[in-house]
Amino acid sequence: MTSRTDVSDMDMKQRQRYDVVVVGGGAAGLSGALTLARARRSVLVIDAGEPRNAPASQVHNYLGRESTPPGELLEIGRGEVTGYGGEIVRGRVASAERLPGEGRGFRVVTEDGTAVEARRLLVTTGLVDELPPVPGLAERWGREVLHCPYCHGREVADRPIGVLSVGPLAVHQALMWRQWSDDVTLFRHTGPEPTDEEYEQLAARGVAVVDGEVEGLEVEDDRMTGVRLAGGRVVPREALVIQARFTARSAVLESLGLVPVPQEMGGEVIGTYVPTDPVGATEVPGVWAAGNVTRLTEQVIGAAAAGLMAGAAINGDLIAEDTRNAVEARRRG
Repeated sequence: MTSRTDVSDMDMKQRQRYDVVVVGGGAAGLSGALTLARARRSVLVIDAGEPRNAPASQVHNYLGRESTPPGELLEIGRGEVTGYGGEIVRGRVASAERLPGEGRGFRVVTEDGTAVEARRLLVTTGLVDELPPVPGLAERWGREVLHCPYCHGREVADRPIGVLSVGPLAVHQALMWRQWSDDVTLFRHTGPEPTDEEYEQLAARGVAVVDGEVEGLEVEDDRMTGVRLAGGRVVPREALVIQARFTARSAVLESLGLVPVPQEMGGEVIGTYVPTDPVGATEVPGVWAAGNVTRLTEQVIGAAAAGLMAGAAINGDLIAEDTRNAVEARRRG
């Protein structure tokens, strides 16, 4: 990781206090850190080094950075943050707590017991994609096993695409992916049977429906070539769309008393997230969150925008506190 501080220097942070500690160094965290560093705030980013999009080869729909590899985008971001004086270290935050006394801020503790203090916190820990329990999905995740047509649709356009049904959103997925290919097959698997209206919609769009559970994937020369059903039949497919469950990495926020809530879409619970206001403020004063931990379906550019908004809001909050403190000091003479 490119940074002004080395991992081995983490113990030095015990003797320092920051305006803001950012937990998580993805697009949201780095964007928030960049905003704050440019505002001349002291900022420390603690990053576990586990970006959600690591399996993907490219980032898409990011204006000005279309098709950039995820690792390269983060490396650019880290350089920008440190270029303005922000600090980045590798570590995993175990918990955070409010320090006793008004205006004292927070203590952040990493898994190795290192502690740092901050006036404000920005938590951008993202989410975990929980895949359906079908052998082979995890190994092809982000390659031919996909979930978002806006992230990957263009890359598999005009190829044979399968959609794995595990819930009521499957028909919606199939009809959506039909925009990118005229060869789409819906595998019923464990999902509910489509309604008569849905069957009519699928037929009208030329989407085939295959009954039976999916047992695994066929792979040749490190490329997916088909979907294997429980009876042994193989349906040739070059990509498989799934509905992952999105679970917020909310442990740090939970340690502060914030509780994740279910996210519903189309009558189905697709995961959990931690609620915030439009600029990322949580119910705990002094704590903000941005990115996928609070918006499950956010793409990379949206996460970066959310980090910017949270960073600006945090700086505004600090300005207000600095002003109050200055007024009090002036009155004391």
